[in-house]
Amino acid sequence: MDLPYYHGQLTKRECETLLLKEGVDGNFLIRDSESLPGALCLCVSFKKFVYTYRIFREKHGYYKIQKGQTVICFKKPKTVEGAPKQIFPNLKELISKFEKPDQGLVVHLSNPVTRTRAMVEPNVYGKSSDKGSEGTLSPTATHGLLCSQWKLMTYSRALL
Repeated sequence: MDLPYYHGQLTKRECETLLLKEGVDGNFLIRDSESLPGALCLCVSFKKFVYTYRIFREKHGYYKIQKGQTVICFKKPKTVEGAPKQIFPNLKELISKFEKPDQGLVVHLSNPVTRTRAMVEPNVYGKSSDKGSEGTLSPTATHGLLCSQWKLMTYSRALL
């Protein structure tokens, strides 16, 4: 995913630290959900709390933001109703919608927290999804395959 505010597998705790670091309302980022595989979390800071809105990918690639959001408050998650159910063709349009005030979130998105490290997201085929090179293996996948082949050859020789 080529969005500078997408952080991938960032933990809730890491997310809170990043969003609350400067004490500014409207800091936001997107991360992978830890509890629901395949779901994303839009996390936004407001009054020293982090509000989390789940984003689900629907049929035909559309995105839907969850009606309620989870508020992380003193490590006790709680769901608050309020954000209207809407569908977006991509994440950029979803973010663009909520950058405007009074769109149903606790506060409008104003300060994207960008990742500081490069994202390398190997998919199930071992391809690096950030390079866009179809059919080539990422360095991690290549290393893993070579190690697996070496172990298999070593094991086969031991049996002979």
